[in-house]
Amino acid sequence: MLRLGVIIAVIALVGTVLSGLAAYRVHDQELAIDRIALARAIDVHASLVQDRLTERELLARVASGLFRAPSVIKANMLQPLRSSIYAFKTDFVVAAWIARLKPDELTAAQNELQRAGFANPKIRNFDDKPLDTANLDHPIDVLMDLEPRNSETSALPGRALDDEPTVGPMLARAMTEGKPIASNPIPLLRLDGPIGLVLAAPVAPEGASTAAGFVTFSYELGPLMLTNDDLSLFSVALKDPRSAEDELIANEQGVVTTRSRPPEAVPPSATRTVTFGNRDWTLAYYAKSNAVRRAEQTAAIVGVIGLALTGIVCGLFGYVAYNNLRLSREIQVRIGFERRLTAVIDELNHRVKNILAVIQSIVTRTLRHGSDIDVARELLIGRIHAMSNVVTLLSESQWQGVQLRGLFEARAIPHAERIAVSGPDITVSARAAQSLSLLFFELASHSDEGLSLVGKHPHITAKWEITGDGPETVFNFRWEEFNTSEATRRPDSDFGLILLDRVAPEALGGTSKRFFTEASYVYELIAPMETVVDMTERDRTEQLSAPVRPVH
Repeated sequence: MLRLGVIIAVIALVGTVLSGLAAYRVHDQELAIDRIALARAIDVHASLVQDRLTERELLARVASGLFRAPSVIKANMLQPLRSSIYAFKTDFVVAAWIARLKPDELTAAQNELQRAGFANPKIRNFDDKPLDTANLDHPIDVLMDLEPRNSETSALPGRALDDEPTVGPMLARAMTEGKPIASNPIPLLRLDGPIGLVLAAPVAPEGASTAAGFVTFSYELGPLMLTNDDLSLFSVALKDPRSAEDELIANEQGVVTTRSRPPEAVPPSATRTVTFGNRDWTLAYYAKSNAVRRAEQTAAIVGVIGLALTGIVCGLFGYVAYNNLRLSREIQVRIGFERRLTAVIDELNHRVKNILAVIQSIVTRTLRHGSDIDVARELLIGRIHAMSNVVTLLSESQWQGVQLRGLFEARAIPHAERIAVSGPDITVSARAAQSLSLLFFELASHSDEGLSLVGKHPHITAKWEITGDGPETVFNFRWEEFNTSEATRRPDSDFGLILLDRVAPEALGGTSKRFFTEASYVYELIAPMETVVDMTERDRTEQLSAPVRPVH
């Protein structure tokens, strides 16, 4: 009995020690995993918010850069931008044109608002009260045009915003710094409207040293910064720049409210800073669950199980080994996910830089010195729209290629319904799709005069065929405009000639030629099929999109 008691005591002691060690190990690993997962989820959310803010600030910069009107006393200044701003992003609440008007320009501005049919064309204060224009001796900022125009927004034009407590200082700072500036949080459209931010980009005419007005975009604060998955590990709040003790939060319906956080309140799990409108905004993240308590509960369960199985030493070691293996696999999966995420981000940065380089080239060559600004603006909008369309198609296919017929959609190609398209169904690579999309746009955009001769009947054919086998397979494309001659067809622009004769063929590793026949204009492109399809790029994209699997 004594010997058995000693053995039982030794087994109990060993079991107790092993159970305590196992519980301690599980506690540390669970706590480390939870903290890593929370930090990674916060970093991803903050990165997505920053990308979202950068896109909207870029939209404001592009919109302000497209203004070239000789006069600011107009109620339709946004007309040239309406198609382009919707092509970029459609989640703004209101896009507006705010003109800086001198006192002697107010009467003309009021007449312009009346001709535009706005509900109240009178120049007045921001609170809809009369404005003493007789004693004005300095320019004022007046809302002259907005988008969308509806029953709720049509009463806003005509208001002077200099004395508005939130928008006024923002406009003054934007005028001084000459950069897009974001406002403090403010109710949009009405006093009880959704809480949002207003981004103002100054517009300076060519050769002018001061801005003639502002293009503004207003966004709801909830979708802009506070949107979060209901199943995520944290909730997010925005530090209110107006008060150090207050935070702005959004509920499940996206309604933003203010709450006070006294100094003795539980601090956030982490904070991140994002930049928007030349201002820094602090996001506070609060964990939805107590990681320490959950880790302690897990460790307690392991300890209880270990004590209950002290008489079965092998089983105990087996359980601990299995538990450690499970935790190690989870850590390996998370490490693999982080590596895959880093590779995906690097690939995304590479592709975004390429797209921005193409857009920069388009803008530079389209808006070259001496070009007709109206024609250049239309071509620039069309070329950027073509790029936007092909990026949308590539995003829908996870950058694994685009159906060649999809590049002839009406939203990207002028008069696409009049073009007779024929050829086998093939999927071209992302690089080839970008070059071909710009190529098709240039060909279609310079055939306007020929289009008007035939009416609705197709008079342009775009066809392609695949010839050869194996490595010798060749892609042959032919564009032909009938009832077109060198005298009637609009001459290709300098950018178009470079694209047709050099950029597109070199991008596909092929050759091109263009010529006139007795009754048509012809453009032909011949390239190796392996560069048009580019399987290496597709394989790389599939590898990046493959799910992470645990290591066995």
